[in-house]
Amino acid sequence: MSDSSQPQRALDQTAFDEWPDSIRALFDGSSLASKTGFTASLLTVDVNQHIRTSLLGIGELYAPDSRTLCIALWPQARAARAIARSGRAALSFVFDDVFYQVQLLAAPLPSADGDDSGLVYMNCSIESAETQSVQYARLTSGITFELDVGREKVLDRWERQVEHLKRAASSGG
Repeated sequence: MSDSSQPQRALDQTAFDEWPDSIRALFDGSSLASKTGFTASLLTVDVNQHIRTSLLGIGELYAPDSRTLCIALWPQARAARAIARSGRAALSFVFDDVFYQVQLLAAPLPSADGDDSGLVYMNCSIESAETQSVQYARLTSGITFELDVGREKVLDRWERQVEHLKRAASSGG
């Protein structure tokens, strides 16, 4: 029986500087087909100081260790230009009923040998991060999507992208 005279904490926040094990497993580059639908919001600030959001799927994210996240971006993406200019971004997402927000310091990664994707790779380290949840409500999802037409082509591309991220991270991170 709970004591109703005790005020319930409205917001539970936890700071971290290393990926929790569940997030490392999410960003480990394996089993991408089972992780489709996961979406993270990459927030950057453009030259006009406008906040911009880019949505990333699981095939564009790879955590080679507990403090790093490698990201694959299209070179024409506003996020790629903003990160190249500022060296900063924030990543937010929902996973296992919890909201994550991670402040990242970013630097370019060299393309891996044999990479002809045209993608830009970023090596990001966790500057600061936190989780947020509330006891009275459960986050059931963030932004999610379904792969429809061309699902196999997208999954094949993601597999190649993550392999390139892995090689780039191991050779130049």
